[in-house]
Amino acid sequence: MGKNLIQQRRGKGTLAFTAPSFRYIGEVGYQNYTDVERNAKVGCMVVAIEHSSGHYSPIVRVRYYDNTEALLIATEGVKVGDELEAGFAADVASGNVLPLLQVPEGTLVCNIESAPGDGGKFVRTSGVAAKVISKTNAEIVVQLPSKKQRAFSPWCRATIGMVAGAGRTEKPLLKAGNNRFKKRARNKFWPHVTGQAMNAVAHPHGGSRSSKKNKPTIAKRFASAGAKVGHLRPRRTGRTKL
Repeated sequence: MGKNLIQQRRGKGTLAFTAPSFRYIGEVGYQNYTDVERNAKVGCMVVAIEHSSGHYSPIVRVRYYDNTEALLIATEGVKVGDELEAGFAADVASGNVLPLLQVPEGTLVCNIESAPGDGGKFVRTSGVAAKVISKTNAEIVVQLPSKKQRAFSPWCRATIGMVAGAGRTEKPLLKAGNNRFKKRARNKFWPHVTGQAMNAVAHPHGGSRSSKKNKPTIAKRFASAGAKVGHLRPRRTGRTKL
């Protein structure tokens, strides 16, 4: 007989486990490509630097010269009143948005689009940056903060510079309550409790009044939905030998 697991409750999609996106200030990303931006450049001004509970990095609110506003990822050194540019002919300066084909090799970039026009998907958290490694007519190779290299379309846009807010993770949380509010702001699953520490009614690994350190946590290959927990057909288990 299956058990009601917290993983199954969250995956079902009820309101209790939905991210509070109504508290976020808005969608952060580039606007749709315009003909002027493809051929030349458009200017905007930073009118505010804001905080969003849905993002780990600061957010800048920019106003274009047609009085439209947008939210962008803030980069190091950008302040209120700065003039920013976006487009094919924009200068290679911190905070400006250019297609990758116009970015010189070795330049630090952030908020990279996965496909042209999607608004930016990669390198958006605070204090990180990617580096343009090599360029060809077909693709641009970028080294991500994880040191992994990925190829992008030359027309994918990116912001010049490093994401602002570096050092955010260096401040200690000090107590579990601070971590609870941090996770709750984005509805992250916390705290993580092992199944062996639970009761038998709550998890297939629980029970026997105490955790059994030697109990295997590999799920059976043909386990039912309520018992498919733990390591699902793992390639290896145990500690990694250095």
